[in-house]
Amino acid sequence: MESESHISPENLQRLRDVRQSLLRLHKDLMHWEREAYERAHGRIETSYEFLRLVMHDQWFGWLHHLSELVVQMDEMLAAEEPVAESAARAVIDQARLLLTPSETGGQFQRKYFDSLQHSPDVVLAHAEAIKLLGKPNPTTKSER
Repeated sequence: MESESHISPENLQRLRDVRQSLLRLHKDLMHWEREAYERAHGRIETSYEFLRLVMHDQWFGWLHHLSELVVQMDEMLAAEEPVAESAARAVIDQARLLLTPSETGGQFQRKYFDSLQHSPDVVLAHAEAIKLLGKPNPTTKSER
């Protein structure tokens, strides 16, 4: 299959499914992080205040990587031009790399590792996402 071919219907559905699983994971991570924030700083009184913190407080900054990936998928799915198969593979590979927890990795990987140690909801959402992401494409270099 050539790299500039349009995405197959099966892979388009896979992209939608991955996006949906990442949204669930993001929601569970935000809930877990909110609980930690409230233990350290007190109760967040309103949804507006929580949204403001998620968008602007460094405490929640690590979650922006996942938010940006979901937005990238949203843009691909909403684009007027058909999605290229190679672009869909690339964003799925990016998600797979991002969801690699590590005690010694970057900020996201360390916080993600911690969340998996303490939140059963995050573990379940992670398992669902990893199942949908599948194994790396043999042509994709893995550096981890």
